[in-house]
Amino acid sequence: MLNTILPILLFAALALTLLGAARRVALWRQGRRAKVSLLAGLLAMPRRYLVDLHHVVARDRYMSNTHVATAGGFALAAMLAVAVHGFGWHSRVLGVALLVATGVMFCGALFVYKRRLNPPARLSKGPWMRLPKSLLMFSASFFIATLPVAGVLPVDFGGWVLAALLGLGVLWGVCELFLGMTWGGPLKHAFAGALHLAWHRRPERFGGGRSSGLKPLDLADPTAPLGVEKPKDFTWNQLLGFDACVQCGRCEAMCPAFAAGQPLNPKKLIQDMVIGLAGGTDARYAGSPYPSADGKGRPLGDHGGNAHQPIVDGLVSADTLWACTTCRACVEECPMMIEHVDAIVDMRRHLTLEKGATPNKGAEVLENLIATDNPGGFAPGGRLHWATDLALPLMAEVKQADVLFWVGDGAFDMRNQRTLRAFVKVLKAAAVDFAVLGMEERDSGDVARRLGDEATFQLLAKRNIHSLGQYRFNRIVTCDPHSFHVLKNEYGAFGGHYEVHHHSTYMADLMSAQRLTLTPYRGGSVTYHDPCYLGRYNGEYEAPRQVLRGLGIEVKEMQRSGFRSRCCGGGGGAPITDIPGKQRIPDMRMGDIRETGAELVAVGCPQCTAMLEGVVAPRPEIKDIAELVADALVETPASVATPRAKAPEVAEVN
Repeated sequence: MLNTILPILLFAALALTLLGAARRVALWRQGRRAKVSLLAGLLAMPRRYLVDLHHVVARDRYMSNTHVATAGGFALAAMLAVAVHGFGWHSRVLGVALLVATGVMFCGALFVYKRRLNPPARLSKGPWMRLPKSLLMFSASFFIATLPVAGVLPVDFGGWVLAALLGLGVLWGVCELFLGMTWGGPLKHAFAGALHLAWHRRPERFGGGRSSGLKPLDLADPTAPLGVEKPKDFTWNQLLGFDACVQCGRCEAMCPAFAAGQPLNPKKLIQDMVIGLAGGTDARYAGSPYPSADGKGRPLGDHGGNAHQPIVDGLVSADTLWACTTCRACVEECPMMIEHVDAIVDMRRHLTLEKGATPNKGAEVLENLIATDNPGGFAPGGRLHWATDLALPLMAEVKQADVLFWVGDGAFDMRNQRTLRAFVKVLKAAAVDFAVLGMEERDSGDVARRLGDEATFQLLAKRNIHSLGQYRFNRIVTCDPHSFHVLKNEYGAFGGHYEVHHHSTYMADLMSAQRLTLTPYRGGSVTYHDPCYLGRYNGEYEAPRQVLRGLGIEVKEMQRSGFRSRCCGGGGGAPITDIPGKQRIPDMRMGDIRETGAELVAVGCPQCTAMLEGVVAPRPEIKDIAELVADALVETPASVATPRAKAPEVAEVN
């Protein structure tokens, strides 16, 4: 009897699964076209799933091992179950293999069940609480049903009663796991996730690569939407990526805006995009809602829409998008490698370019960038006032240099002028052949782009690229990770290809080459704050620490450091849009700092300096690493005279 029931159940489930898959694909295809190599992606998918994905999953060793056993066991068991019980290939070898696969899956499911007994707050509940039981039922039912095939029990063992019970168990497991993959349910991420990895919008992230620069808009194409207004305005593989969300809540746990009580939960945001993809409301959402400063956010069931309706004020509020600091902590933690920040900036682009709806000081800052080439609206002639006594060489005069020092908009901030002066002192002490653009330098465009003003960003980028193209240099060095990131990763799309260094990396190289004479640091204990745009965006964690070690400093690491560093709250234009929450992000970061007991915080970003120094005293002192190196310099005749070395013979950089 069981031999009759199982093939019917399996093939009916497979047919419905394929039907659901076709329906899901049709939903994704509502999005805009994307340049994707379908076949190459499918061929690359196994490695991406088994290697690249598990580099992220392995950060939680418990769930990593559990996932290997459960997902691996299920994939093998499903294929063998179709062969053995669907097609009737009753080979003892296949039977034993199916027993092993279901046994491994059962063990993994037990650990899933254990985690769900007292789940972390970040995990979605609801149907997800049923998943371990379904996994156990599927594996146990097929294990028992396969015992006769493997020769462990007689073929007629148990009779029709056992067959009926096993049939119910198989029905439960097959419906949850097979149908759930394509029709919706906790296992939907298994189907969508595999295809998302195959056709990822950033294939450069795989194989050890890094890709964090925003994709440019084609402003010359009148048919291209300026950002994303409706779910269908996303590319189809972005919609596919949203569907891959496993609702693990790692992004939620790492998001600084969520922790501060601002109206952003990256997991909820992605799930709202899934609702927009398929249509409906968030009434069945089983995770944490958006926070709200007054504790009276919109109730579940109040967010809704479809692929053809505007996202803002239907699926999400505008404040949800503006609360993001673009720190990329959500992207770094996501085990399905979903690109949350891309989606947020795409939606901001519509609000800014089409609606002119940048909140608070956003519009003023964007107007300043157009009028004065800097977000503060300062007279452009003041860009070098901080260095009037330093006799800085100008590119317009020397025409070529080894290092082009990109000053950035710290030039207009009295606090960060100290950092710039300190770094100039270091460059002179090492007798570096450097020069600055001076009045020819404009804002890098980072703030404009993160606020969604792609037009202003591209205007600034092209002007800067034109200025840089007039001179010859080997590398650009800057103290600002935001300028570093834009120049290094985003100007290339407009023809600006440069070798760009953050000043921490360059100082580490100078120290390694013994071009600086330094006295050991004799101050109090020191911790180091990782800037998001240097660390998560560009993978540079070691160079600043190498500099500090070179000064004789033993860093007292914060619990959240390195790729899990908490954002200072200064990125993505967040201080400009100023969305209220229950607490300030820099105050939370200062709490992390105070836990170390450090007396001084070393930083490597003007935004981080401003945000952390904005925390009410008492608090540790904040110093840029360039200031620490400059303080440790031993003055020599060479460093005082600072003779210019002969400019190297280099190819022109455009």
